[in-house]
Amino acid sequence: MPAISPVLVVAAHPDDEVLGCGATIARLAAEGDEVYVAILAEGMTSRFGERGEADRSKMKSLHANAQEAARLLGVKELTLHGFPDNRMDTVPLLDVVKTVEQLVSRIKPVRIYTHSGGDLNIDHTVVSRAVLTATRPTQDCAVKEIFQFEIPSSTDWAFQQFGGSFRPNVFVNITQTLETKIRAMACYGSESRSFPHPRSSEALRANAQRWGAVAGCNAAEAFQLVRAIV
Repeated sequence: MPAISPVLVVAAHPDDEVLGCGATIARLAAEGDEVYVAILAEGMTSRFGERGEADRSKMKSLHANAQEAARLLGVKELTLHGFPDNRMDTVPLLDVVKTVEQLVSRIKPVRIYTHSGGDLNIDHTVVSRAVLTATRPTQDCAVKEIFQFEIPSSTDWAFQQFGGSFRPNVFVNITQTLETKIRAMACYGSESRSFPHPRSSEALRANAQRWGAVAGCNAAEAFQLVRAIV
């Protein structure tokens, strides 16, 4: 894989960055790329009746988990934003687009990783749309490659019933960094689940092995290339 720096990962929730491309982040960082991660939604507040009822101490802990996971993966910079968890469809899309535009303007990434537009989770679809809107291929846009990733329990549970279903065509060999991804996911104690949940460590390993078998290696993360300008 050619070194491309800097790289931006735009995720909806804390843990999406690990589930979607954690091992790829670790590989890129180990190879010398500067990986920036932006998490747009606050996470967790949708589990309460009203957003204002959310346990702020738990929120603070979740964000600390994100910082620890980023450290393990070798992320250069993590930014946490405050869009409402699982309510991003209630926010004007323009507000999300402008947030991504600001990130792109500041970081000037050549490559972006983000969500598939066909996911079950509404925040994922909003983020996917916002990234594509914010990175329209104008003359002054630094972004040359956009990849979409899958999120176990959101991409697969959509059962390809929504537009833009995930169709991977790029595979990253993560044989050397899969266990780093598993350790980073373990930072998110409140988000991890037991087998056979798709977010369990056993299922994450199995999924990596499945894509590895497709790509001819021991373990892989799968991506859908949206566009590449060469």
